[in-house]
Amino acid sequence: MMIRRNWVALAAAAIFLTACGGSGESDGPAIKPFTPNEPFDPDPYPSTYEAFPNAPVLITNATILDGEGAKIDNGSLLLQDGKISAIGADLEAPEGSTVIDASGRWVTPGIIDNHSHLGAYPSPSVSAHQDGNEISGPVTAEVWVEHGIWPQDPGFDRALAGGVTSLQVLPGSANLFGGRGITLKNVPARTVQGMKFPAAPYTLKMACGENPKRVYGYGNGSIPGGAPFSRMGNMAGYRTAWIKAAEYKRKWDKYSAEGGEMPARDLELDTLAGVLAGEILVHMHCYRADEMAQIMDLSKEFGYKVTAFHHAVESYKIADKLADYGACSSMWADWWGFKMEAYDGIPENIPMVHNAGACAIVHSDSDIGIQRLNQEAAKAWADGKRVGIDVPIEEAWEWLSLNPAKSLGIDARTGSLKPGKMADVVIWSGNPFSVYTKADQVFIDGALMYDRTDNAARPVRDFELGQPGEGDMK
Repeated sequence: MMIRRNWVALAAAAIFLTACGGSGESDGPAIKPFTPNEPFDPDPYPSTYEAFPNAPVLITNATILDGEGAKIDNGSLLLQDGKISAIGADLEAPEGSTVIDASGRWVTPGIIDNHSHLGAYPSPSVSAHQDGNEISGPVTAEVWVEHGIWPQDPGFDRALAGGVTSLQVLPGSANLFGGRGITLKNVPARTVQGMKFPAAPYTLKMACGENPKRVYGYGNGSIPGGAPFSRMGNMAGYRTAWIKAAEYKRKWDKYSAEGGEMPARDLELDTLAGVLAGEILVHMHCYRADEMAQIMDLSKEFGYKVTAFHHAVESYKIADKLADYGACSSMWADWWGFKMEAYDGIPENIPMVHNAGACAIVHSDSDIGIQRLNQEAAKAWADGKRVGIDVPIEEAWEWLSLNPAKSLGIDARTGSLKPGKMADVVIWSGNPFSVYTKADQVFIDGALMYDRTDNAARPVRDFELGQPGEGDMK
């Protein structure tokens, strides 16, 4: 009798080396009766993620990049209770530990991709699966990308094999305000809530430049009322939305302080008011330096902050301004020139931003690029060296872990190998900035989620297993 194994069963096999039991997902909150006179729940779809079972792991004799600018030769790293327990040399293994001799290999924090569309634009890329853009209007802050994510996207497993332990999934860039983004732990789960990074702040995707004016303006035969045709229209659209959000927030603040009749809810303005309250982080698709400067002024007008500019091919032109303002730049190593606003890109963009003291991040925006972000960072690092910007490799790794963690508001818990942080760790076959290097093992919260040498220790989604043949279900 052949029994079709599903990806949940295979995920359980993936953590067999560490412990038995548990699924990595809780049942979630109990149902509460609706009470119309109480303020609404700001987090009605909370994370149900729970760390997969894990036992102590001691990694020895490794070259370790701690993610905070330090390099340790012949180092040791202890993972215990899902956390980084100790880092240094000659550490002792607790009783019951798995000891991994990593001689000749390198160890780093897990990669965090802060710009992905996995699950929202999943594989296979067919129209029925395309849920990343809500193009019904230029302002769609009411939509949440988590409500369009397909957890069975095989792209999650491909990213895991590339050392990605966490990622932000964003809506697309068709809109001025595209909707809420979500930060995920890169683990198999039956629901998106089972992947949701616990207590990570919500994010808001915004976009400037060509995309919103192309979708709603020139070349479009059906234009919704109030949609932008130009960059002037884009700016007016942002300002109009923020004015409405500020008034909405004032009503709710007054209600919270004085009581009385509860204001009517508006899903769009819930999100924008959350930004103005500092609870939701803005991630903004923006290529040109002049537009990024305008958006920084816009944010000052309405009292919020842009956490990160994405794609940002001209960040090198205003790296000092970005450093002073405190925004990260999420960038590609060498994608440029594919449209006018991407025309003035240079391969030294990332190291130049880093060299100016600003927050530099290597991101993917691609189901292919996310599989080898270490190589993307290596290209940028090498391009910097060629023009005299000699960034130590231990600092350059921050582009892949600590800096994206900062942009997502999770750097206190992950992004580096500091004791007490989540044990999100990759063991690489060699120097991770080498094109020949691959991820050997990937741990998430101390649980072995991927092992290149063991087919049983790799999650596989149901979709990749296909349909059972005749006789398979007997």
